[in-house]
Amino acid sequence: MFVGRKSILDRLDGLWQKSTPSLVTVRGRRRIGKSTLVAEFARRSSDHFITIEGQAPGEGVNNKVQLRSFMEQLSMQTNAPDVAVSSWLQAFQMLGNSLPRDGRLVVLLDEISWMGGYDVSFAGTLKIAWDRFFKTRNNFVLVLCGSVSSWIAENILNGTGFAGRDSLDFVIDELPLQVCRAFWGTAAERVSTGEILDVLSVTGGVPKYLEEINPGVSSDENIRQLCFTREGILFRDFNQIFSQIFGKKSQMRKALLKAIAYGAKSAAEIAETLGIERNGHLVEHLSELELAGFVAKDGGVNPCTGRVGRIVRYRLKDNYARFYLHHIEPHAKEVEAGLFQCGSLAELKGWDVMKGLQFENLVISNYRALLPMLGIDGASLLSAAPYRRTKSAELGGVQVDLLLQTRTTAYLVEIKRRESIGLDVVSEINYKAHAVGFRSDMSVRTVLVYDGRLAPSIRTDHLLDFAIPVERLFE
Repeated sequence: MFVGRKSILDRLDGLWQKSTPSLVTVRGRRRIGKSTLVAEFARRSSDHFITIEGQAPGEGVNNKVQLRSFMEQLSMQTNAPDVAVSSWLQAFQMLGNSLPRDGRLVVLLDEISWMGGYDVSFAGTLKIAWDRFFKTRNNFVLVLCGSVSSWIAENILNGTGFAGRDSLDFVIDELPLQVCRAFWGTAAERVSTGEILDVLSVTGGVPKYLEEINPGVSSDENIRQLCFTREGILFRDFNQIFSQIFGKKSQMRKALLKAIAYGAKSAAEIAETLGIERNGHLVEHLSELELAGFVAKDGGVNPCTGRVGRIVRYRLKDNYARFYLHHIEPHAKEVEAGLFQCGSLAELKGWDVMKGLQFENLVISNYRALLPMLGIDGASLLSAAPYRRTKSAELGGVQVDLLLQTRTTAYLVEIKRRESIGLDVVSEINYKAHAVGFRSDMSVRTVLVYDGRLAPSIRTDHLLDFAIPVERLFE
């Protein structure tokens, strides 16, 4: 099953119109579907596809092991002999000699940071190989793919050796809501939006996790099987992917995620929460979590001044990571022993708060689906981010779930998921619209995106400018 990613596939397909070969980088968190996307591109439009994956880090894995694995995979897919090589230049030469001479060809070097992480000269050698062995081959796309986005950024995109050589760079994010529904297949018409939201509150729009859904059972049973059984992928996956991506830095980075799990914080606020120094190391940790797809850095335009805000805050945008840290990990020993019982999400301590945060994350990640409903031309959008102002001597504190701004209008978006949504939400939104202190030359529109039973008068009496049920984001 392959759904979504049409715009990326179209961009990749356009590379065949070039008269020269193409070098493409594909980045994103593990399980997000990077390799599957490249394989789908090759299946749809190429004549030949070669894929070689780096060995995951582990005990005994070194550069020699990576070279051995490279040659084994190459010989299985081409006429290259399975021989030992002592350098990456030799390995790439063997690859170059084995390429089919005719037809459209895609070569994927997957988990490139694992492959090259044991040789400091790997990126430079790959650049030499591109110039010597690959760039004269027409109808050729070389894709470098990896979960450690920082390695690709540092060694390929920002490396002086590859300057001007890459054709496209894709950062693969979660699937949008309207695509996620497809994983329920024909059952999607019979499954409530609430059940689908419950699952997405745990998985996010991560394809690998959504592929594990059994549409024939309830959301509670899906979550129980995936998260609270020893064999469930979501019970096992967090520590595995975290250690593979971050290695010895994984514990520190897990602590950073916990620090922002219940609300976005600035670097200074994170340092204070953890009792550590605010320095370059902290910013580096946060940047790598952002590049790996776990964290979003929220800035945006200050609605009071019209200038870019001075303070940026880091938000845990990965729903699975938040759910794992606060609902799976604390019960790990009980799950391992087969003793943990979870009949429904509602039984989990703190789920009411978590449910709202996860829903908020989903809507923020899918804010572009809101733009046509609000009559916003995407090209005119100046800023889209949560907004928070801490209390000071001059001004009171205020927090807005999502603030969309064009040159002339601000759209104050409140995001609610409750069983019943009453008139109190109108008072809350109107208070925020006043408390923010928007510039006098700006119009302000009030928006509610919700899941739950809405008080009828909110719509009939036009108490808000827009009241958008979440179902519309699935259309």
